[in-house]
Amino acid sequence: MMSKGVKKVRQSIEQRKKARGVPTKGKPSKQVIPPFLQEEEKHGYAPVFSDPGYPSKSKGKTVTNFLLKGTLSILLFLGVALLWQVESPVLQSPKEWTGSALTEEFPFAKVNVWYQETFGSPLAFVPDNQSENVTSNASAMPVNGNVTETFQTNGTGIKIAPTGESTVTALQEGVVIFAGNDKETNKTIVVQHPDSSKTTYGYLSNIDVHIYQHVTANQTIGQFSPTQESQSVFFSIEKDNDYIDPVQVLKVDDTQ
Repeated sequence: MMSKGVKKVRQSIEQRKKARGVPTKGKPSKQVIPPFLQEEEKHGYAPVFSDPGYPSKSKGKTVTNFLLKGTLSILLFLGVALLWQVESPVLQSPKEWTGSALTEEFPFAKVNVWYQETFGSPLAFVPDNQSENVTSNASAMPVNGNVTETFQTNGTGIKIAPTGESTVTALQEGVVIFAGNDKETNKTIVVQHPDSSKTTYGYLSNIDVHIYQHVTANQTIGQFSPTQESQSVFFSIEKDNDYIDPVQVLKVDDTQ
């Protein structure tokens, strides 16, 4: 009796749908029809069935999250770009943080070695229009001269005094992650190497490379001309956030 009553109510609802012009599906999808009247049917409304043919809410959420993340990524990129364009003392700290994250944390040299091994040529992070000047008879040190200040004196590196105008060469292959003025060593170049070590060349007279440029071992990266104010080149080796005494690594003329 109960099932007959349910059928009559549903037939009545179907007839009212047709009278209002509500289209019905030719091949209804499989639905679980409860044997008893739903609350909506008791008041003369159409029953609510779950239809697997309609997209679920989870799919909609996935698309929304993807679009949101993409928008935030674009805004972040534009924000960093704008940060570097605006000159303001207030933005100096954020600039230093982003610069450190991009130059020190990203393994440019490792990526470059992988790219070179895979594709056969160095990866150009920045277009390089300069020819590489490689010194074939370069010494073990980045510049010829005497060590005038030892690692034990300052704890970070050594100072080498050339006898005259000299070229400064890269200790080994790597990627330039800094090329500019440093507050302590003036004109300075920092090269990141595939083994995650970094070499620093300071107190230079001229810089012949640019940031993100790939350099080879013994390639000329700068020039040094002694003056009354500056008579030596600063050189340091850093690995795993610790400084290493270059004298213990390379053969040098250690005289003071």
